[in-house]
Amino acid sequence: MGAVRDELARRLKRWRSTALPIVQAALGAGLAWLVATDLVGHARPFFAPIAAVVCLGVSLGQRLRRVVELVVGVVVGIGVGDLLISRIGSGPWQIALVVALAMSAAVLLDSGAVIALQSASSAVLVATLLPPGGGGELDRMVDALVGGLVGLVVTALLPANPLTVAQRQAKVVLGELTTALRGVATAIAENDSVQAAGVLARLRDSQEAIDEFRSALQTGGEIAAIAPIRWRRRDELKRYATTAVPVDFALRNTRVLTRRALTALHDGERMPDALPELLRSYADAVDVLRTELGRGQEPRQARAAIRDAAAAATPQRLGGDGFSTRVVLAQVRSVAVDLLQATGLTRAEAAQALPPVNRKAS
Repeated sequence: MGAVRDELARRLKRWRSTALPIVQAALGAGLAWLVATDLVGHARPFFAPIAAVVCLGVSLGQRLRRVVELVVGVVVGIGVGDLLISRIGSGPWQIALVVALAMSAAVLLDSGAVIALQSASSAVLVATLLPPGGGGELDRMVDALVGGLVGLVVTALLPANPLTVAQRQAKVVLGELTTALRGVATAIAENDSVQAAGVLARLRDSQEAIDEFRSALQTGGEIAAIAPIRWRRRDELKRYATTAVPVDFALRNTRVLTRRALTALHDGERMPDALPELLRSYADAVDVLRTELGRGQEPRQARAAIRDAAAAATPQRLGGDGFSTRVVLAQVRSVAVDLLQATGLTRAEAAQALPPVNRKAS
């Protein structure tokens, strides 16, 4: 009984996470039909609700482009279907030919997947349900446009919170970075090449999290642009956008750092005793960055923490003789620059915050 209850709770949680997009799609479909029938005057505007649902969807993102793609897809599909079906008739091979030619035309237009699929579905409808000769070709294009515009209106009037997905994905990405920094710090401190290899393997799989973070920012930016009640979220969203590229670079540089640390451990090169502590300080600063972003604050504390940690990255404290060790130390400085940029500094400002590499010991 407990297992059934847990499974039901899991499914309800999953439904709640998609409840708003479902409501948007349902409302958009109904309104698109209403507008197309009562305002435009079309008797059976089936393309209007279809267009609204396609443009809204359960997954968000690139809706402005979808409206254009949808209308272009309808035009291409109907055009090819009307041209061919009126001459060759309707049947299995005719439908196959029309679909192939409609999708080929869409591809030759250098279009996206939405246009190609919509071209194919429009051509099928022309070849089967709405053969040429019955009129209404222009009506179908208008219906598609009505549905797309209604979808945009629903998004603007009933928008999701643009920060919700961005915050969740940022938490994942920054969590991967802190885990990697602490992991490689422990591997170096304990001279454990196996743990370093595990950290490296996890870092190699982190690109998916970065891609999802960027997609979330794109979606959030679109919502904040077209939904007036979400305009006040644009500054917070901009802070997340500022972190995306530098954090991606920080993960890449940490991956290089970990790979060279693994080589150094295999070769028996001695790492500086201060290195693990410095990497943990970076990880602590990233945690502060995640907290400040989640609170909608300017990441001043994180910036100060990264500067304090980077101040220890001096040749005197982190000097090394082996090649892999020197690469690791260079990456330590690169990660500091990336993290400072993630807090809003320019690259020049971030580089100036590091101690000079040629400073002599006193």
